[in-house]
Amino acid sequence: MSRIGNFPIDVPKGVEVQFSPTEISIKGPLGTLKQALSDQVKLEKTENQLQFKVANESHAANALSGTMRALVANMVQGVTKGYERKLTLVGVGYRAQAQGDKLNLTLGFSHPVVHQMPAGIKVETPTQTEILIKGIDKQSVGQVAAEIRAYRRPEPYKGKGVRYSDEKVILKETKKK
Repeated sequence: MSRIGNFPIDVPKGVEVQFSPTEISIKGPLGTLKQALSDQVKLEKTENQLQFKVANESHAANALSGTMRALVANMVQGVTKGYERKLTLVGVGYRAQAQGDKLNLTLGFSHPVVHQMPAGIKVETPTQTEILIKGIDKQSVGQVAAEIRAYRRPEPYKGKGVRYSDEKVILKETKKK
């Protein structure tokens, strides 16, 4: 049995959970998220808890119960608190500027880079070298952060580039004569 799948999910006040055999919908103060459910996993709801059970004793159903429990727990946290990812620009002349749903980046190329934000994702730039990505969907926030980081990854000799704020870049020593 999946260890993660055994834990119940606490549903806080102000969060509505509606589910059918094929889909679960979670509505909270920040928005609404939907997720498709597998027929190998059964969902049970008590007063303010959700519990995932295995429909059959197969290995795939066991693994899927833990996966579905983690996804739904992330959805509950997303509609109550939300998710954010912070990026830092390191390098001379590297700048970021948020304009509505677009992010303008100056990353040392001959042209500026403009990244269009998908629906449900907000971007802020508290300073010119910091980018704050916010949203209710954990996967979308992480994906947008990875796409922005991919424009100029941190290089290993000087550490210049776009990095996560908690990322440690190990610098290599230059070649000696």
